[in-house]
Amino acid sequence: MLYDTHYQEGKKVTFKKFNLNIAGLLFLPKDFDESKKYSAVVVTHPGGGVKEQCSSLYAWNLSQNGFVALAFDASHQGESEGLPRYLEDPTSRVEDIRSAVDFLTTLSYVDEEKIGAMGVCAGGGYTMNAIQTDARIKAAAGISTWDVGDSAKNGFPGVNEENFLQKLLKEVADARTQEARGGEPKYWKYVPETEEEIKNAPSVISKEASEYYRTERCFYPTSVNRYLVSSNDKLAAWDAFAHIETVSPRPILLIVGSKADTLFYTQDCYDKALEPKEIFVIQDATHVDLYDKPQFVNQVVQKLVQFFTQYIKENNDVK
Repeated sequence: MLYDTHYQEGKKVTFKKFNLNIAGLLFLPKDFDESKKYSAVVVTHPGGGVKEQCSSLYAWNLSQNGFVALAFDASHQGESEGLPRYLEDPTSRVEDIRSAVDFLTTLSYVDEEKIGAMGVCAGGGYTMNAIQTDARIKAAAGISTWDVGDSAKNGFPGVNEENFLQKLLKEVADARTQEARGGEPKYWKYVPETEEEIKNAPSVISKEASEYYRTERCFYPTSVNRYLVSSNDKLAAWDAFAHIETVSPRPILLIVGSKADTLFYTQDCYDKALEPKEIFVIQDATHVDLYDKPQFVNQVVQKLVQFFTQYIKENNDVK
């Protein structure tokens, strides 16, 4: 990998989501003392990502600043169990986060009143949704936050395609019918892979993400770059920020690059949320720059540590 993700330093753990085993990496603070109580943060990866990539990078950095941090593979993806494979179901992804919180509450050294959550890209959208219904999450942060429901209905940022949703749902209908009749599942790629695909990619974010996921920059073998076409009806029916106003007085933090073509998702979440809320803009950074580039990640980490220290490490009043 071009930049360190520090996944080698995470302790491999598994926890339950219903009857499934979820694979995680647990990062512990320096000079960890099992007899003490620590604040903890659940870290959720982007769509198409796995725990060994940017979620481990942020989990490791949080652990270096005194937090217990848990990165994990979404169910149906990575090293986690779940059939069908490579399902991207927002409701399921949010339940993954709740299950990760369940796991943290079983650890004797985690203070169950001081649990936060954060996510990157789609993981940020899932995190903003999870805090709406899990009162155990006392503070939440989104990095380059993405509302997958919006993009399923309206297309990727910068892509204007007439009748996009109708065409998408027709593809889903065909895929589901094929599978129901015993045919092979249909998959789409998250990001373009070949030179021709990259050249013809209709959005900047697709090209950015391809360079991150499919080159030495951050390639990881369990990130297979495919998801079920039949995931798209679930995505299209979803709204990441549907009831974000109910989170108050628990705080949310949204961190985004000034050059991110997904900035409008962050703005949408912020506009719908009530105080306390904050947008923190990283100048000259794009959406994917915040995944791993040190000059930007360092700024993100500093802000995350400040935020989580204020709301789950020092402040006992956030309910």
